Amino acid sequence: MDTFRELNPGKTKYSFWNLRSGARAKNQGWRLDYFVASKSLMERVAKSEIHNEFEGSDHCPISLTLK
Repeated sequence: MDTFRELNPGKTKYSFWNLRSGARAKNQGWRLDYFVASKSLMERVAKSEIHNEFEGSDHCPISLTLK
């Protein structure tokens, strides 16, 4: 299961932008970075986040917090 999508249905956030085309400034990105979990492990997932406030790379950090 895609942990971010399960905990944030309908929320649009990206983890990658093509820097050559200026995609980040236009917020035209892709979700290339994922945490996936089995259905049984999903019960222990407290948070799954995409930290797009960090710059300096074409990818941004993602984090997973387990209970």
